[in-house]
Amino acid sequence: MRNEKNTVGNPAEKYPKPPFPKQNQQPPGTEGELVPKADHGEKSYQGSGKLTGKKAIITGGDSGIGRAVAIAFAREGADVVISYLDDSEDQDAKLTAGYVEEAGVKAILIKGDIRQEAHCREIIDTAIRELGGLDILVNNAAFQMARNNIQEISSEEWDRTFQTNITAMFYLCKAAEPHLKPGSSIINTTSVNAYSPNEQLLPYAATKGAIQNFSANLSQILLMDGKGIRVNAVAPGPIWTPLIPSTIPKHEEFGKDTPMGRAGQPAEVAPAYVFLASDQASYIAGATIPVTGGRITI
Repeated sequence: MRNEKNTVGNPAEKYPKPPFPKQNQQPPGTEGELVPKADHGEKSYQGSGKLTGKKAIITGGDSGIGRAVAIAFAREGADVVISYLDDSEDQDAKLTAGYVEEAGVKAILIKGDIRQEAHCREIIDTAIRELGGLDILVNNAAFQMARNNIQEISSEEWDRTFQTNITAMFYLCKAAEPHLKPGSSIINTTSVNAYSPNEQLLPYAATKGAIQNFSANLSQILLMDGKGIRVNAVAPGPIWTPLIPSTIPKHEEFGKDTPMGRAGQPAEVAPAYVFLASDQASYIAGATIPVTGGRITI
């Protein structure tokens, strides 16, 4: 029998552990079909005004980590533009927007493919037009597929992964930069795969390494030219989102290989984005915060 006294407050015991039930979802997956349900902080996140009056964009903001960040930003006082891909994500996006609006701030939805530079410009223009400015850009949207070997990876899949995960980030940062005032923040989602690549995620892991380098480099550029814009990254470990059962065949054991023995929840990642976006992180730039369940990133 487990000693309950010893497990109180133990982070390894905070959320469900694998094995998870086998489930079939089509990429990118939806929250409604996810078992067990993910925690995005809907009932737990309490804001304290860290982002009052800020204007934010979150790509991939309809579900997973993006939804948790949207909820946290809203409860900290920020208006939020939620970018998402297509019709299959409409319901998740509307639910996320509902949580944002419940916090008493604005939620703007914009649907489309960020692989297209014109759409990336439209995302930035929408924030400027609808919110009256832009202070925070969170590049979070990503694509991945698990493959057993390099021969299973088509050229189209390779290109899609890079275009979604890193090229779109360049498009968005380039379009946003003229509108960002000193003190603004760009936060990019990299991954534990930038440090310890999963052999089944060759294209995805390669993009996450690129994001790590891109973030550090852009940080130097935007500080050294006097822009006063901070660029940082968050490196999640295995986080339980709809992307997992829709892209990883053996998701039943997802997160078991962490020192905590479980997958993380989106609600556990969002506070890192809040911190980096806030004035409390005013001396932090070019950094990456790992949220990995104890997996080492050095």
